[in-house]
Amino acid sequence: MSKPVFWLRCEKKEFERRSALTPTTAKKLVDTGFEIFVERDDQRIFDDKEFEKVGCKLVENNTWPSAPEDIPIIGLKELPESEEPLPHTHIQFAHCYKRQAGWSKVLSRFHRGGGTLYDLEFLTDASGRRVAAFGYHAGFAGAAAGALAFAAQKEGKQLGRLEPYGNEEAMVAAVKAELGGSGKGVKALVMGALGRCGRGAVDLLRKIGLDENDILKWDLAETAKGGPFSEILDVDIFVNCIYLSSQIPSFITRETITAAGKERRLSVVVDVSCDTTNPFNPIPIYDINTTFSKPTVVVDGLGSEVPPLFVVSIDHLPTLLPREASEQFSEDLLPSLLEFPARKTARVWTEAEKLFQEKLGEAVKAEGL
Repeated sequence: MSKPVFWLRCEKKEFERRSALTPTTAKKLVDTGFEIFVERDDQRIFDDKEFEKVGCKLVENNTWPSAPEDIPIIGLKELPESEEPLPHTHIQFAHCYKRQAGWSKVLSRFHRGGGTLYDLEFLTDASGRRVAAFGYHAGFAGAAAGALAFAAQKEGKQLGRLEPYGNEEAMVAAVKAELGGSGKGVKALVMGALGRCGRGAVDLLRKIGLDENDILKWDLAETAKGGPFSEILDVDIFVNCIYLSSQIPSFITRETITAAGKERRLSVVVDVSCDTTNPFNPIPIYDINTTFSKPTVVVDGLGSEVPPLFVVSIDHLPTLLPREASEQFSEDLLPSLLEFPARKTARVWTEAEKLFQEKLGEAVKAEGL
């Protein structure tokens, strides 16, 4: 019987330094009998030699399209836009199951190539909880970006290019320095505070020095009445960490912002959830994803009479802490990867494939294929 195999592809998204497999988890797979191919990648936070040292086989950058079609390709972020059919099995975040922009075209590539998608966002355990998620580090990094944007605005500037940090301690120290030594006096509201993402945001805010009473922690109970919520306008930083699964009332709108006028305190919105192109986005005040090179966008249409409002909408925030985020995610994913050879019977994989087939059918219909 041949060895089970994974092919770790390079990441093509700009600034993405995380990895679905790390040298630590790759070694555990190799030690249990897997063969792991790893594409060389200068962008990845882990050096190629770290993978080679634990028994992985290095291959050239971005050569997965020519890999044997029976080898599963594992990555993190979505593939670059293309019309090329996809014949392989792909394990990745595809961002196409919630009808995001271009969703049906992404899935149509699998239809035309005969490949399969196992979307990492929808690998769940028996209770419906995701087996692996970057939520904590997304919230942690998102709150940090929001605090940095707030500090820049206080200086009459717009936040400049963000670079990954070596570790959490370095990030916390850098943010505190930009705030003049501490975040004391800053007020923030975290939406979805009880989830992994929300906990990460709250932890960062605590570590940079916000008083506990200045961190408003909202979840289902606080939002039960339905938005928009005027309370959001009374904090300096609003961090949205919810997982959107259906249409809900907007949390904040241009109308509520305009109505608040010059009395508005809110300076920065961080949409960690980043459902930018989702028709149900509960923060309908912006329409583009921002990037590490341009982390913020100004909300337009508010008029020159009121203070500017900035939005951070970076859709891969955890890469600001690439090593720690990758290690945590990959370790959580490992038990499911070990089950992959039995994917035709292992529940986490059979459920993921069932969902893929359902979404594929919707895409085929939408594309008229």
